[in-house]
Amino acid sequence: MPPVSAGLLLHRWRDGRREVLLGHMGGPFWSRKDEGAWSIPKGGCEPDEDALAAARREFTEEMGTAPPDGPAVELGEVRQRGGKRVMAWAVEGDLDTASVASNTFELEWPPRSGRMQAFPEVDRAEWFDLDTARRKLVRAQAALIDALEEQLGAG
Repeated sequence: MPPVSAGLLLHRWRDGRREVLLGHMGGPFWSRKDEGAWSIPKGGCEPDEDALAAARREFTEEMGTAPPDGPAVELGEVRQRGGKRVMAWAVEGDLDTASVASNTFELEWPPRSGRMQAFPEVDRAEWFDLDTARRKLVRAQAALIDALEEQLGAG
């Protein structure tokens, strides 16, 4: 069975338009990539775990702060190229991107060097308008922006 992730798409109103918060994936593979290298804050969800609770936990781990309280609008599920299923919810709120402090993962880097290095799961976060977000997100997650517009409108 493919792995399942759960995530939150934080959104806000700015200058009369809706914006979403995305995280740039950390680590050496993504360091020089931009378009297609961003994700909603998300992470693993165990089969017996409440998916929305997992999404809130993963947001906290990847952004370094708890998500805002408030209603969560279900955006559905997408399947990424590698097979991973991503379930997502939209929550309205704001976050200062300068305060983002992600958890880390370890990776042998450079490859076959025997040296383990720690990298942040998310190396930075930014707010994007919906059209820009579609270009920045990994391809499959762009459908979550469509779902957000269908559920809440573009603004």
